[in-house]
Amino acid sequence: MKKNYLNTLLIFTFLMVSLLSFGQANPSNTSNSNIEGLLVHPNPVNNGLVYISTLKNLVKHIEIYDVLGKEIHTSSLLGIELNISILKPGIYILRITENSITATRKLVVR
Repeated sequence: MKKNYLNTLLIFTFLMVSLLSFGQANPSNTSNSNIEGLLVHPNPVNNGLVYISTLKNLVKHIEIYDVLGKEIHTSSLLGIELNISILKPGIYILRITENSITATRKLVVR
């Protein structure tokens, strides 16, 4: 029984990532290209800090969603260090926008 819940959660997570990456982009002002040199680490996160860097290191708009698609947190990031200590352990979706280019990544918090 527990195995079925885990499988259902994994399938649902995959569907949410797909929807966030492809279904909500507005082509008039957002491109779904890759952000050049995007690196999100460490993943999984243990200490409440995640580092998000790119080649250009411009201002990044960060949105964090839970696996149900509810927006949990939003912020603008000038440097590379993002404090996520408010997040409970679980799986989250990061939506990162830099210079009108959006990328989506999965983030595991322990």
